[in-house]
Amino acid sequence: MRRLSGSGVVVALVLLGGCQGVQSALDPAGDQAGGIAGLFWLFLGVLGAIYLLVLVLLVGALLGLRQRAATERRLTGLLTAWAGGTTIIILGLTAFSYGTDARITRLGDDAELTIEVTAKQFWWQVKYVEPQPSRSFETANEVYLPVGVPVRFILKSQDVIHSFWIPNLHGKTDLIPGRVNETSITARRAGVYRGQCAEFCGFQHAHMALDAVAVPAPEFEAWRESRLKPAPTPTPEDQLRSEGLQVFLTSPCVMCHTIRGTSASSRVGPDLTHVAGRRTIAAGALPYSRGNLGGWIVNPQSIKPGSQMPDIQLEPDQLQALLAYLDSLT
Repeated sequence: MRRLSGSGVVVALVLLGGCQGVQSALDPAGDQAGGIAGLFWLFLGVLGAIYLLVLVLLVGALLGLRQRAATERRLTGLLTAWAGGTTIIILGLTAFSYGTDARITRLGDDAELTIEVTAKQFWWQVKYVEPQPSRSFETANEVYLPVGVPVRFILKSQDVIHSFWIPNLHGKTDLIPGRVNETSITARRAGVYRGQCAEFCGFQHAHMALDAVAVPAPEFEAWRESRLKPAPTPTPEDQLRSEGLQVFLTSPCVMCHTIRGTSASSRVGPDLTHVAGRRTIAAGALPYSRGNLGGWIVNPQSIKPGSQMPDIQLEPDQLQALLAYLDSLT
């Protein structure tokens, strides 16, 4: 499986970035987001009704100015009833809000999948954690979730405060240096949902996006099995890709990136073992394509100024060989 296509629909609460997909807290696709949306609509309905009632009473008071004595006699009773009703409404909304918050933030023991997300300036390191270490693996700037399965997220930050936010699936959870936070997500509808860092974290904060891809459980298992495989070694007959591998291993790329199945094992930048299977590059700054990847390698600062990716000086034939190799890493 190479890449899942998103709906490309950008709705309310969209922040600028390169990821495509639905992003709306009012279009819940998971249990936790459903609780938040329900709370929003309850507050909107109750407060809207109060607003309309105030307008009705105001109009009634204006029309009844000539009946001043009768109005004054009713005033004390009206204000008493209004104060009592306001108190009951506030207490009711507070109780409902507290109950919803307790329910959507509860970390139960029913999670069937654990994902560790580490925020960095300005990308997301994503590790699928398994009890058997050999079945753990890393990717970057995307999370695949099985529909209907509770997922536990372990959230960390390497540098500054970030905030993990996928509006269609859950509210915001901060990632704070030196502290581990946790949250849970249960997706109920397949789709591609745009996530975002929601805490200003530096120059490229607005271009630190995250794809959340919810798929049926069998499709997720197939994807997971494919991610566990190391990068394929180019055959001797495939000279261009063989040259590309050598370019990667002898260029500055090897100082920052891992490609499982090769000697490249640095953990400074994203794991590139399956880079061509991702929807975007540079944390959503660009959709994945061979051309965009080439531009990112040669001049990343023109695409994402302030990122930690350095310019890589390559001859044209070296760049084409490197792109041919990286584009085979699906």
